[in-house]
Amino acid sequence: MSDIYQDNTETALKKRYTISVLSEDRPGLLNRVTIIFTRRKLNIESINVSTSEVPGVSRYTLVVNTTKDQAEKVVNQIRKLIEVLGAFVYEEDEIYYQEIALYKVPTKIFLHGNKIENLVRSNNARILVIEEDYIVIEKTGHKHETQQLFNLLNEYGVLEFVRSGRVAISKSKRQTQHYLDELENSETHILNSNGQDKYGKN
Repeated sequence: MSDIYQDNTETALKKRYTISVLSEDRPGLLNRVTIIFTRRKLNIESINVSTSEVPGVSRYTLVVNTTKDQAEKVVNQIRKLIEVLGAFVYEEDEIYYQEIALYKVPTKIFLHGNKIENLVRSNNARILVIEEDYIVIEKTGHKHETQQLFNLLNEYGVLEFVRSGRVAISKSKRQTQHYLDELENSETHILNSNGQDKYGKN
């Protein structure tokens, strides 16, 4: 008997995908979502959970490096969870996304003239906090951009570094409230990514 959670991805092209999940604001869902990835032996590169523009609805944003087929299978499994109102998979060019990073560096490194200050400015970062012993720098951007600044600052010594999970908004014209209204009014209460019920009815 084949395992529904396993498939052969060795020869398939792996890419970075963003999975967006809309759910009722209830505890315990995050654990059930991550179990789906664990069963498929997929590593979650980043995860972010936030409120959405609709009261009582949360938005989960997960990033994985896998095949299109695997990403779609994961999304289909997530949609089966009772609290989930919608789940979508996006490629990089289908979304606008950002991450935020914080860097704690020794105050003394700013004694190198304007070198560090110019480094911060040229990387579109900003100084968030100035203390006697350390300074906190904030940078918003894509992962490779926040990593690049870390590499540059680390030459002078980074005391602490943290990067958030990805936050993303799709380029689709779909509105969350409109999608939820369609879901409520559909005959099946199950919509696909195009906003149709599973029988193709609008």
